[in-house]
Amino acid sequence: MDKSFAMDAEVAAAARHARYGELPARIRFEDTTEGVEAEVNVGANAAYDPERSWNFYSCLALDLGL
Repeated sequence: MDKSFAMDAEVAAAARHARYGELPARIRFEDTTEGVEAEVNVGANAAYDPERSWNFYSCLALDLGL
């Protein structure tokens, strides 16, 4: 290997280290998640409410106002 090439590689490595430094510290999985209690009366377990049933009904004719 050429001596000047080896010096260039060392200089480039030193420049990269000066610019980027080190990788950030690892973040534990436990620190990235959050536990939240689910609501009891939501979704399939919810009681039928005819006044609010339109919230879950989708019909193209109704959307177009036909």
